[in-house]
Amino acid sequence: MLILFDIDGTLLIKASTEHAQGVLAAIREVWDIEIGDLPPMRAAGRTDLDIAREILLSAGVGNAAFDARSDAFQAASLRHCELTIPADLSERRAPGALDVVTALGADPAHRLSLVTGNLEPIARIKLASAGLGAWFAPGQGGFGSDAEDRDALPPIARQRAGEAWNGGERWERSQTVVVGDTPRDIACARADGVHVVAVPTGPYGTDELADADAVIASLHELPAALATLAR
Repeated sequence: MLILFDIDGTLLIKASTEHAQGVLAAIREVWDIEIGDLPPMRAAGRTDLDIAREILLSAGVGNAAFDARSDAFQAASLRHCELTIPADLSERRAPGALDVVTALGADPAHRLSLVTGNLEPIARIKLASAGLGAWFAPGQGGFGSDAEDRDALPPIARQRAGEAWNGGERWERSQTVVVGDTPRDIACARADGVHVVAVPTGPYGTDELADADAVIASLHELPAALATLAR
């Protein structure tokens, strides 16, 4: 089974504050604008580029201007996040995250990867700071730096997993599960036709995640949910 973990609200809890500070600093630097009140938005489950685009549109920066400086924005985001993200995020690991990732990562029946709206270098910094990075191989996963549309990320992650572990064949949908904490995680899994397990450790409650194949109280329950999906 290929297990595609989300990060914020799933593997880590309340680890997006400093990340957001870095992204806002990058917006100010690259477009030389001062961001006032942010537009009302639910950022959970969205990609960094999607969020930044909305912020800039609200500030009068059009799509063409955003696209023209997207690479510079991503580079600036990394620089600022390297300064804002704490060196130790171990206390922000979600309940059960370390034990479950360690157990699943040691099981030859599973492959661990990521599907996250974070830009990849920032995702890697956060996981390393939380002591989880060793379980997620370089070159694997789908990230906000790969596509602005989150629905595009599971196919990217399956392609990379297939190239690394499946003889070059894209990893099968029936053997893939997204694990996340938002309706957008569920939606991106459904768009790719893969399984999805939801955990209400982010901003959404159990009722809002009911469209998942399974809703678990914490990651402690993930192995049992995976066993059910694998039948």
